[in-house]
Amino acid sequence: QVQLVESGGGLVQAGGSLRLSCVASGSIFSFDRMRWYRQAPGKERELVAGISSGGTTNYANSVKGRFTISRDNAKNTMYLQMNNLNPEDTAVYYCALDSGLRRSWGQGTQVTVSS
Repeated sequence: QVQLVESGGGLVQAGGSLRLSCVASGSIFSFDRMRWYRQAPGKERELVAGISSGGTTNYANSVKGRFTISRDNAKNTMYLQMNNLNPEDTAVYYCALDSGLRRSWGQGTQVTVSS
């Protein structure tokens, strides 16, 4: 059983910054890849960024140059540093962990960016 808990969301003005955290706990037998997704009202969930166990990263084109994904394996924690936020970034952000063939999800944290 794996549990993921996101934190760090909130309300910010356009141009501001937030740092999201995702802490994994429980029985983690493999730690292949972690990802951040987001879902805005009325839209499909989309991939924001991913990071491998070795630190290789990838980003959606919409966030390249503004967001940075990282992980601290000693703390079983993943981060998403979000800079220069705009209203289009408003969404619920979800943490996902791939452990072998299993996908685990957090409950999400709300990010709201005002203009």
